[in-house]
Amino acid sequence: MPETAIAQGTAMEITVSKAELLKELTATQGVVERKTTIPILSNFLFEAAEGELIITATDLDLSLRTSCPATVKKEGACTIPARKLYDYVKLLGDGDVSIKLLENHWVNIRAGRSNTKMVGMARSNFPSLPIFPTNNVVKIPAQNLRMLISKTVFAISNEESRYTLNGALLVLKPESITMVATDGHRLAHIMKEGLAFDINGEFRTLIPRKAMVELASLLNGSDVEFVEFAKDESTLFFRIGSRLLTSRQLTGQFPNYEAVLPKENNKSISVRTADLQVAIQRVAQFADERSGAIKMRFEKNELRVSSSSTETGESEDSIETVYDGDVLSIGFNSQYLVDFLKATDTENVRIEFKDSQSAGQLRPEGVEDYKYRYVVMPMRI
Repeated sequence: MPETAIAQGTAMEITVSKAELLKELTATQGVVERKTTIPILSNFLFEAAEGELIITATDLDLSLRTSCPATVKKEGACTIPARKLYDYVKLLGDGDVSIKLLENHWVNIRAGRSNTKMVGMARSNFPSLPIFPTNNVVKIPAQNLRMLISKTVFAISNEESRYTLNGALLVLKPESITMVATDGHRLAHIMKEGLAFDINGEFRTLIPRKAMVELASLLNGSDVEFVEFAKDESTLFFRIGSRLLTSRQLTGQFPNYEAVLPKENNKSISVRTADLQVAIQRVAQFADERSGAIKMRFEKNELRVSSSSTETGESEDSIETVYDGDVLSIGFNSQYLVDFLKATDTENVRIEFKDSQSAGQLRPEGVEDYKYRYVVMPMRI
């Protein structure tokens, strides 16, 4: 394949199926930079050679390379405004789309009776991307990775100042995979054992939130069995079938999460997940808007969930359960609890607690396939 034609971007002419093209453009939408001070990052890079069209999007932190079959009349490359192209292709009728590079980086797009010219930019402006490493590649079962992300991503911090909490910690050992996320107020921890990874010792890495979200999206739209994972000094690589997601690594030390996992929560109750979720959501309507605080009161064979605020009023729900311990009240952020209850897919959950000042812990019940725990710090109410 002549590199010069692709590098210079002086020619490109292809025909591609609208359905195939739209599928790949849709996959890249989460990566394209919307509000950028660097205009080229709002563009796709199109590279055509050897019967395929390679599409690349990047925001410098995250990039995605994907491809689809194409009839290549002239090999070459160009850049096209990503959002505009995506919105336009969605509106085209089914059939083939012809894409041709014109002078001054303009691109001609024809489909059926539609004929459009879009203003592109020089291919040479598009940033070069890292190459997938050839060694130390770990194959992670796709369904395991999808599950780990879904059960931790919501606990990642949104505060940019807490840099090392802006991602989840992935820990690979020869026979297990663990993912941990925390924002300092709650912590989600999940471990899956009984696996086999070709690694020595322990492999730890921080995956940024945006990469986690994109990974989840790509995995949900794919039926691949394994994700090929690798990293170099600065970049994480995830190959999902024909798509390659790369992410800048988070640097810094993830907190010692094992120190905050409760060891002495000697009281517990079991409740139906759906009952607890809807009770919390009802009561939370009347919680203080800023804190979202609700009160959980553990009484004999009953859990009372309540909230009150001077602006909106007060509300209480009660759930039958089996409990014979001391009467105890603990305050929690209602949204933190709902996030966990939405992520768990078991009929019942167990709430474990010690006293009103200590962290509560929630676990799904009846699960043997993985170990999942969710720790929530108490609130003053």
